[in-house]
Amino acid sequence: MEDRRLHYDDVAVGMEWETGGIQVTEAHLFAFAGLSGDFYEIHTDDEYARRLGYPGRVAHGILGLALADGLKNRAQTQLAAIVSLGWRWRFSGPIFVGDRLQARIRITALRPTRHADRGIVTLDFDLRSQRGDTVQQGENDMMIHRRVAVSAGG
Repeated sequence: MEDRRLHYDDVAVGMEWETGGIQVTEAHLFAFAGLSGDFYEIHTDDEYARRLGYPGRVAHGILGLALADGLKNRAQTQLAAIVSLGWRWRFSGPIFVGDRLQARIRITALRPTRHADRGIVTLDFDLRSQRGDTVQQGENDMMIHRRVAVSAGG
């Protein structure tokens, strides 16, 4: 089978794409609270969130990051990823149950590694709600495969 993922040699700084979307559900909030142990009331209690001026529960910030990473992994544009090396992330606005999130991803930097078969890309994320508001943004450094020519001898 042909590998259609984009390798280090296939991408350039400035390349960008949009992901599909995902609707944040009540199940996301409670599953994430159970997984993380973060049952803080702003995530689990509508009345508490309303007393703070929100229309209802606010999703965990880290849940938004996890959903952004999942959107990247399900996007039509796929990188030949090896491993994520780190994130620099900002929570710019609240995410509510019912919000539909979508990300714009742009390559902002490329650098080779000492290994001929891999390189590092820096991806810039803009995670937006259906209202067009940026709710989270940041960068992800990711190691990806290079296309390595096979020598004639083996």
